[in-house]
Amino acid sequence: MISDAEMPQAKTLTETELEILLDQVERTRHAARNRIAVLMGHWAGMRIGEIAALRIGDVVDDRGEVRSEIRLKPHQTKGSRYRSVFLPARLVEEIRHYLDGYRVQDREAPFIARQASGADQAIAGGDPFSPILPPRV
Repeated sequence: MISDAEMPQAKTLTETELEILLDQVERTRHAARNRIAVLMGHWAGMRIGEIAALRIGDVVDDRGEVRSEIRLKPHQTKGSRYRSVFLPARLVEEIRHYLDGYRVQDREAPFIARQASGADQAIAGGDPFSPILPPRV
């Protein structure tokens, strides 16, 4: 068994590498969704499985404000333990921008819409939030 002291550290991207990656992400079909997933992983240290398991209510409070701390439940984490993720101010702002123009209707809906879902395929313009976060009126 490998001890914590022997566990190799994951390589992290430099700011330049992150910018190159985000530039590539902007060219993808679901650029806004993919950008927020990359930034949550890089700036908040979240694993892709944790990001994929997020629900709207995990990220947005009852007033519709983006939380500065996400409290993950055991079924959302690799180690099956509760975990708090603190979001830096720049990530909170990115999430606000990502959700701008939408209001939360279903707090249990996935925060990150999956590309393969039937609803996602039916969205004109490729906006993954259209079916779960309709435009504000």
